Amino acid sequence: MKSGFIGIVGRPNAGKSTLLNCILGEKIAITSDKPQTTRNRITGIFTDLEADGGSGVQMIFLDTPGIHRPKNRLGEAINETAINTCGGVDVVLLLVDGTKEFGKGDRKLLDILREVKTPKVCAINKTDLVKPEDFAALYKIYEEEGLFDEIYGISAKKDLNVTELMKTLKGYMTEGPMYYPADQATNDPVRFLVSEIIREKLLLYLDQEVPHGVAVEIESYQETERLVRIGAVIYCERPSHKGIIIGKGGRKLKGIGKAAREEIEELLGTKVYLELFVKVREHWRDDERMIRSLGYKDE
Repeated sequence: MKSGFIGIVGRPNAGKSTLLNCILGEKIAITSDKPQTTRNRITGIFTDLEADGGSGVQMIFLDTPGIHRPKNRLGEAINETAINTCGGVDVVLLLVDGTKEFGKGDRKLLDILREVKTPKVCAINKTDLVKPEDFAALYKIYEEEGLFDEIYGISAKKDLNVTELMKTLKGYMTEGPMYYPADQATNDPVRFLVSEIIREKLLLYLDQEVPHGVAVEIESYQETERLVRIGAVIYCERPSHKGIIIGKGGRKLKGIGKAAREEIEELLGTKVYLELFVKVREHWRDDERMIRSLGYKDE
């Protein structure tokens, strides 16, 4: 069998999690239109036992947070997670948002990647939304950098050209073990997946200002034959944000809880009783201990 690791890096909202979900054919990474949706490194496992005439291939994708200009310690930890991933994989896949003009942040990311000796492939995403001449101009910029073995235009949302990209990435896999069972799509713990589902619903239900200041921690998780009981704490930074999350008469929190519970039940294949609590932790994004406790910083 051939196997190996692929690090997916890029700016916020480039579509990294959407691409990972597309490759795996199921949702393991949350998505939204808000920046910094991904805060942790997410592991996605693609296994094809029929590849290479039946010898098989296993590709372990590491979906990293979007690299950005940090405004607090949480932002610094997120960037560190993404950058550290680049050196420990077999190939780095840079995902670019094709709908945005090349800017200072893109230049900064290329400078970071220039210091990484790992082979690199570039995929310009969202090509279904880009004019051909704009795509050609962006393609030329990345081609002239001389950093990438291959450059592709894809649409992760529409599953356009993703198969061709996968063929190239498979070429970087080498003889090795099957790290995970063939039917396993991720090695992330269930508690983590549950907390991410709850956070995704917060991102979908809340205004622009609040989502960056929320985090979710699973306080209790009890399994019985017929039911899983989950208690989760939603942390926010201001009392006013707590009011927004709860909503008038508790309606917004109920809506968040209902949407999260339904998806968690789908994930677990059983009935779920989900209880949500909202607590204020001022400036938690600059609290090193809390950032580590929530798993946003590598040990």
